Amino acid sequence: MKSKWIEYNGKNIFYQDFSNNFFNEKAVAEELSQVQEIVMSQPENSVLVISNFSNTELTASLMPILNESSSKTKAHVRKTAVLGVSGIKRALGDLLSRITGQELMYFNSEAEAKEWLTKE
Repeated sequence: MKSKWIEYNGKNIFYQDFSNNFFNEKAVAEELSQVQEIVMSQPENSVLVISNFSNTELTASLMPILNESSSKTKAHVRKTAVLGVSGIKRALGDLLSRITGQELMYFNSEAEAKEWLTKE
């Protein structure tokens, strides 16, 4: 598993690392399964998340998997910052957000994402 907990401004952030999987749907699905278990083990409305999809394609066949995972983990997530999503990937991300009701904020840099997550 590439994903890990990081600390920034005295707060824990769960860094979900889906980056550099390119078109490897299996790798994304496996990572997603593992991060889902970790997020669901945390108290409700407590997890600050960075999801990094840089150099990874969000294919149509991944959307149902992402939708299901987002629905399951939504109650545990306080805020989600997303990296590496633009163009058609952004449209798919927006669709996912509308379906699940889980708000996503998109950032171009990890530093910006961390700042946003840790500000109340």
